[in-house]
Amino acid sequence: MHRIAWLILFAGIVGMPCAAAESGHERALARQDDLRLGVYLTAGAVDGVFEARSASVELLREYGFTRVILEVYRSGHVVPPEHLAGVLDYFRDNGFDVAGGIATTPGGGVGVPQEGPLSWYNWQNRKTRDDLERIMRSAAPLFDVFVIDDFLCTDDLSQESIAAKGELPWDKYRCDLMAAVAQEVFIAPAKQENPDLTIIVKFPQWYDRFQLHGYAVDRHAAQFDRVWVGTETRGARTQRYGFVQPYEGFVNYRWLASIAPEKTECAWFDHGDCDALDFVDQAYQSVLAGARNICVFDYSDVVGGHPGCALLAQQFEQLADLAAAVRLDPVWGIPAYKPAGSDAGGDLYLMDFVGMLGVPLVPTAAFPGRARSLFLPAQAAADPEILGKLQTHLASGGRAILTAGFLSRVPDAADAAGVKPIVLEPLKASAVLLDGESAPVRHGLDLAGRLDATQAEVLLEAICSDSAVPFLTRHRAQGGEVAVLNCHTFSQADFDAVGEVLLAPRQLGLLELPETAANRLRAAFMEPLDLAMEAHTRVTLQPFGERSLFVQNYNEEPVSILLRPVLQESGIMYRDRFTGEMVPLTDGCLHFEVGSRARRWLEAR
Repeated sequence: MHRIAWLILFAGIVGMPCAAAESGHERALARQDDLRLGVYLTAGAVDGVFEARSASVELLREYGFTRVILEVYRSGHVVPPEHLAGVLDYFRDNGFDVAGGIATTPGGGVGVPQEGPLSWYNWQNRKTRDDLERIMRSAAPLFDVFVIDDFLCTDDLSQESIAAKGELPWDKYRCDLMAAVAQEVFIAPAKQENPDLTIIVKFPQWYDRFQLHGYAVDRHAAQFDRVWVGTETRGARTQRYGFVQPYEGFVNYRWLASIAPEKTECAWFDHGDCDALDFVDQAYQSVLAGARNICVFDYSDVVGGHPGCALLAQQFEQLADLAAAVRLDPVWGIPAYKPAGSDAGGDLYLMDFVGMLGVPLVPTAAFPGRARSLFLPAQAAADPEILGKLQTHLASGGRAILTAGFLSRVPDAADAAGVKPIVLEPLKASAVLLDGESAPVRHGLDLAGRLDATQAEVLLEAICSDSAVPFLTRHRAQGGEVAVLNCHTFSQADFDAVGEVLLAPRQLGLLELPETAANRLRAAFMEPLDLAMEAHTRVTLQPFGERSLFVQNYNEEPVSILLRPVLQESGIMYRDRFTGEMVPLTDGCLHFEVGSRARRWLEAR
């Protein structure tokens, strides 16, 4: 699109005169301690950047970008060093901070492609290592900061890798291999060429499958100088990039930040499969997770007219205000325990869906020492001391919400849960039972098995082939309470059925629960926090500090919400920081509406 047309389009969306060409850049520079925007240029874009350079720079300025990341290699495309140096100088001369990047994907005779379903490398092969090491040595002296994109992983099934694996499980072999590759191919050679270089690993968003493909996140985080995190959730109702839920961006960032709190510094998302609202939703969850830096992938979509960029620029001040507030008072809620490298079993990506039910989950890779309410999915069973930790938590009067998948791996916890040890046998329920009436659930409700509640109170039942099966139970035990969520998300068969490898392969009925059922499930998590919300599904709640609540409606229609906040001082009012609207506290509750695909930041006054 022509430069003038771009500025007219931007002015129409943002409501600013075209003459204020520097205002976006100046505004971004003034707020960069709170929030900073960067844009990633792929190798092909770096090659062509001079074709429309002045218009491109002006557009990036107006959108508020202050950093560019120049890719040196992708899929066989190596940017010539002399051209790369010229582009780097050009952006620096125009006031941008410049970093380097690489996408380690095969092509053009560079390295050896893997034998597997995705376009990744065979890192066991010497040619792959030598070719990528040469590229790193060439690029390292040009930059102060350098990031390695998503593909520091492998799924190779060649005879070469099979022989090297030996008797090791695939996940152990791949994690060991990729930790060695990170050091020997990237970190050590780059530091030899440029000892002051800051080298960053960017983790993708598929956190529950990292270890299967060689991402040893704890070791990688220790090896690299900085960590960037994929929060690219995209469109939640389409299969193209998986049925990824918006809350996943928050989950992935906060979980990785719990592993490397001092190193995790930037969230990264893209335009793929996004409308403008999807795109900006990613920014809000990234900022709520604690990101003060955002990298947008990629430059071609920015200059190519994706409407999300203008909307992001329009809401930059709101996002910067939110980032500043979250920096002082991070989002709090129910810790969800997932040790690094843990296998999710049938609880794959469950945390994303529970968050979309309005439960303020905060994932952690370390067992929380003090928590009134605690979520233990199947992943938590990877901790060999988990039973003792659970018993200590209950003895302190805490509540634990366990999944059936967790119980199948820690059967000794079944007695405290008031249920029989469960044998996993996934089944599909057609409806839930509410006050004696059957309420159908779109897509069906996936259960882990036929849970048998011997002493536990059944809070919700599901209808499977005309029989009722407990879906949610609660039992007092050992000084505390245990709830059991009898759910199942995905199996490998679900992935295989649609050719998916990494992301949520289908939609779940969990997000189609009737509001009454969603309220009961939400309460099972939140009651110990003295926090309650009644609302439809696909409404997220994220409190931070003592006085702020962030509520977002991901539905396509407005929703009415009843929310009982923790803070209930006499005469208190809550003000929407985005609109200025005052929401009174009536009988201890806030009653308000959130528009279609809209959000509210309520702050006590």
